[in-house]
Amino acid sequence: MTQKTLLITGASRGIGAATAIRAAREGWRVAVHYHQNSQAAQDVCDAITHAGGQADAFAADMASEFDIKSLFDRVLTHYGRLDGLVNNVGITPLLGRVDEMDALRLNQIFTTNITSAFLCCGHAVKAMSTRYGHAGGVIVNVSSRAAQLGSANRYVDYAASKAALDTLTIGLAREVAMEGIRVNAVRPGMIDTCIHDKNGGRQDLNRVTSTIPMQRIGTPDEVASAIVWLLSEDSRYCTGTFVDVAGGR
Repeated sequence: MTQKTLLITGASRGIGAATAIRAAREGWRVAVHYHQNSQAAQDVCDAITHAGGQADAFAADMASEFDIKSLFDRVLTHYGRLDGLVNNVGITPLLGRVDEMDALRLNQIFTTNITSAFLCCGHAVKAMSTRYGHAGGVIVNVSSRAAQLGSANRYVDYAASKAALDTLTIGLAREVAMEGIRVNAVRPGMIDTCIHDKNGGRQDLNRVTSTIPMQRIGTPDEVASAIVWLLSEDSRYCTGTFVDVAGGR
């Protein structure tokens, strides 16, 4: 049986790294995307290969349309096929109000968090859809509970970019449902990753713990388990579906 190939964007750390390791454990060959930290990406690949799996690191700037196309071309050349995509890349800005934001900040957020996801989905469809002569596949988008909560006084722009990702998930799921592709999303809540280690994010993380019904921060592996389930045949009748991993928040 031919081993399936999975591309995970932003897989050198946090939720992406946890998903890569868990997916490899379930039998996927994993293309580990990273932007600049090649050592972190290689560490993820090493953890997978040492456990008997297969993984390779691929660099690309998700703010560059050229880089995104090149990423997919290289993955397809290397593995010969693509069966899954996890759109995990995302950035959070400085904590702030809408009236403090400028166009530079907004362009960076939306280019990285949503434009790149649209482009990656487009390339994934061309590589997986029965319309293009392929066997189908699955896409999982990593959204956020912020898409519903709005993140007032924190980062409404980030929340808005994730709300756009939710709309992409719904629309694309319906668009390619008859082409062998399922499209779903997870919406993590407050998860303990290094994305919070700057700009006062760690203090903010601790501050909001009391607002979580389960009274604790989540872990990357808890989100990864939901992503890998959506990638699996166990979720074969799910498309346009959202799984909240947020402790009830």
